[in-house]
Amino acid sequence: MNAILTYIHSKPAAQSALLQHLHQIVSQHPKIQGKISYSLPCYKIKSPVCHLNPFKDGSVEIVFWRGRELSNESGVLDFKDRKRMAGITYSSIEEVDEEVLNQVLHEAYLLDETVEHKPMKLG
Repeated sequence: MNAILTYIHSKPAAQSALLQHLHQIVSQHPKIQGKISYSLPCYKIKSPVCHLNPFKDGSVEIVFWRGRELSNESGVLDFKDRKRMAGITYSSIEEVDEEVLNQVLHEAYLLDETVEHKPMKLG
C-alpha cells in the first residue's frame, strides 16, 4: 500500500489528511488489499470493494463498486445516476461519521466475501 500513501501525500494538506483518515478506516479489514488503479486508491478483497476519489474542491468521495447492492439503511449513499456504484462524499475529517462508514464498509466487505459474482478487474 506504499503507492497509496505516496498518492495521498501528493495531495494538498487538508485533502491529504482526509484521504489518510479514510485510507486508515478502509484498511482495517484484515483481508483488504489496496493499490493504485485508474489513478485512484482502490481496495479489494476478492474483487474491488471501493475506491477513494478526490475532487478539485478538496472533498473526497469513497465509492462502493457494488453500491446498488448495499442496503443503504443509513441513507448516506449517493448514486449520482450511476448504474452500480454509490458513494459518500466528505469535505473534512470532522464530517466522517466513522460508525456509519464502518457499517457501510462492513456490509460491502460481507457482500464481497459471500455473494457469488464474476470478479471485476482492477486496472
